[in-house]
Amino acid sequence: MEFKDYYTIMGVKRDATQDEIKRAYRKLARKYHPDVSKEPNAETRFKEIGEAYEVLKDPEKRTAYDQLGANWKAGQDFRPPPDWNQGFEFHGGGFTNADASQFSDFFESLFGRGFARSGGRTRFDVRGEDTYAKVLIDLADAYHDATRILTLHHTEPGPDGRPQMKARTLNVHIPKGVRQGQHIRLAGQGGAGIGKGDSGDLYLQVEFRPHPLYRVESRDVFLNLPVAPWEAALGAKVKIPTPTGIVDLKIPPGSSDGRKLRLKELGIPGKPPGDLYAVIQIALPPANTEVAKAAYRDMAQALKFNPRARLGV
Repeated sequence: MEFKDYYTIMGVKRDATQDEIKRAYRKLARKYHPDVSKEPNAETRFKEIGEAYEVLKDPEKRTAYDQLGANWKAGQDFRPPPDWNQGFEFHGGGFTNADASQFSDFFESLFGRGFARSGGRTRFDVRGEDTYAKVLIDLADAYHDATRILTLHHTEPGPDGRPQMKARTLNVHIPKGVRQGQHIRLAGQGGAGIGKGDSGDLYLQVEFRPHPLYRVESRDVFLNLPVAPWEAALGAKVKIPTPTGIVDLKIPPGSSDGRKLRLKELGIPGKPPGDLYAVIQIALPPANTEVAKAAYRDMAQALKFNPRARLGV
């Protein structure tokens, strides 16, 4: 995926004011609007400009985008870190372009469509906007009810029109059984209402921090389990870690590399709960001593095993 330099697309400096960005958009939109422009790449440029303006006109999206740094160049291969926008609080609101699906994969990878809520307020609306933020939690939090103190960042325009970062902390209840990608709704914690109007709601999109042992798919949890060759060949009873503690697992004789052994209902709690899968990974002992080398030579003589027999060689 290619990195998009929205400032270059808009033809403005990184420290441009919001008014300068708005003027640049109006000028470029008139120049490249497909209905009037004679430029050969008008439609493509118009979409790029609209996408760039969607980010730079919004103080929250702009501040989050700026967090990526100024060292990226347009066209460079880019993958956003999983926690790049953790704790940024995005407000709802419509898009500059009516069809948000026209935005690039780059935009989608940063902001997704979960925050792309249409229907901005009019002067007759009184309820505050809903806000959205991604938060990272530990996998263990999904197995137990937990309360966590989370810091969220949002932006407000400063005296010069540039967004200024503000922070607030919240005590958040993490319900048992929460899944990756699920939203936790905090009623009344969104944008302030107009007049006596109610505040909007805050929606927290849950993501799990990377874990050194486990990976998660929906409610199922996977563990790569190293086993010795003789354990896989002859069978064994071994102890393995799970998110809720150490358990015993029976390795069936003749287990091959990559085989999945299911531990029922030891995945993320729910109705129904997920399962935990131990994925067999056969670990070879190192041949780093004369005794070990002799054992390997004896094995080769005794077993006469050809792992390439299926290849016809």
